[in-house]
Amino acid sequence: MKAREIKVSLPHPALPGADWGDCFEVVVSDTGVTAEIAARRAFDRMPKWVGGLMAIRNLMVRPFGLQGDPEAAAPGGQRIGMFPVIRNDPDEIVLGFDDRHLDFRIVVQTETPENQQTSVRMMTLVERHNSLGRMYLAVIMPFHKLIVASTLSRI
Repeated sequence: MKAREIKVSLPHPALPGADWGDCFEVVVSDTGVTAEIAARRAFDRMPKWVGGLMAIRNLMVRPFGLQGDPEAAAPGGQRIGMFPVIRNDPDEIVLGFDDRHLDFRIVVQTETPENQQTSVRMMTLVERHNSLGRMYLAVIMPFHKLIVASTLSRI
């Protein structure tokens, strides 16, 4: 199951100020997949190499005062993997949090047409606040694409 890229139309209701976004879609044969199930399959057990990248990221951003710990960024709420849940509907779940340099959202959408397959879309939306946010996004972009491909392959 290979993901295909879909054009993102901005502004988007999940993050109206977003100035960057991407979206990928896979089709799975399971018709019982809700957006929450897809997000849990994608993010609840991330590969060890992703955890390693996140640990490096957290060390690198700490001197800039950026949130390295998702609990510090959004304390106490429901999470899927390391991402706080912002909104949860059967066919769309929105995850993410806000920081000094950028705000981001991950939008997981599902659609089950009559052909007994489910389309799962994973959209990333980013609102960059300053040059640090622009630089951060540029640095993580190659890793972002690898992580999205890995997470979509587990749905």
